[in-house]
Amino acid sequence: MNKFLVNFLFITCICCTSLFAQEIDTVPINTKGLNIKLKRSPLPSRLLPLSFEPVKLNPAIVNAKVNYWKTQTNVGFNINQASFSDNWKGGGTNSIAVGGLLNYKAEYSKNSYNYVSEVILQYGKVKNKDQLQKKTNDRIYWDNKASFQLSKNWYFFGSVNFESQFDKGFSYSKNADGSEQETIISKFMNPGYLTESIGFEYKPNKYFSTRIGTGTARQTFVLDTTLYKTNAKNFGVTIGKRFRNELAFQIVSAFEKEIFQNVNLKSRYAMFIPYENIGWLQIDHRLDVGLTAKINRFMNTSLTGVVLFDKDTDAKVQASQTLALGFSFVFPR
Repeated sequence: MNKFLVNFLFITCICCTSLFAQEIDTVPINTKGLNIKLKRSPLPSRLLPLSFEPVKLNPAIVNAKVNYWKTQTNVGFNINQASFSDNWKGGGTNSIAVGGLLNYKAEYSKNSYNYVSEVILQYGKVKNKDQLQKKTNDRIYWDNKASFQLSKNWYFFGSVNFESQFDKGFSYSKNADGSEQETIISKFMNPGYLTESIGFEYKPNKYFSTRIGTGTARQTFVLDTTLYKTNAKNFGVTIGKRFRNELAFQIVSAFEKEIFQNVNLKSRYAMFIPYENIGWLQIDHRLDVGLTAKINRFMNTSLTGVVLFDKDTDAKVQASQTLALGFSFVFPR
């Protein structure tokens, strides 16, 4: 019995010692800062050669084309109507006015070459009760410009533009019985202007540019040779002739930018200085300004104005202004 007890205690001590030793061996040791060098294994090692097999990859063909054209079309339509009962004491005249606008712009740009074509078509009429209908807008304008970049902000350009009107224009007066009568003073291609220009363009950013046309020619057309009877100046064309050519120095500045959120300002100033007769009173000026405020996706309000001085049409400054509320559609959106 004593012998069995002694053996049992001996085996128990051995087991406890083994467990204690195993527990101590698993305690982690922080080796940071210790200069420990591992000895190279004395056992031989063999590196197997690496084998590479060529893999044939089929090239991926992407069917994509670069489009150097950028286009935008703006179509606008506005209408204004007012009516009053016969016993309306506040005064007023029944009237209706309609107007339309088409503005198309296409631009091609590749490397140092740039081409821009812009078409502006405007027409509007107003009819008041017991009066003749009258035009509020009438314009055909087509401008084409090709340019080649010379430096960061300077380009060499050539341009051709055409301008006229759709409908007949009248002056109005009253006859002996007080009713209105009209006298024709202009119509399509009476006058019509064709202008060619070459020179240099300064374009420091996307929204402003100035053309300096050192070589500019303008042809004025008056195809109706009898129009001088109601328009004494005949738009500068010699009476009996249909055509006049002028050589000149021209400056054209353009500005178009969203100055506030949903508010766009577009303006264009043109100065035409004929070489034939240089003088302050011989210089033609035209300033077009348009301010458009977007109300929602399809509606906007616009304020446009034109200031014009042309010695061949009138000796005084001419001006027009239009305020409109209407619908506008822009493609692409």
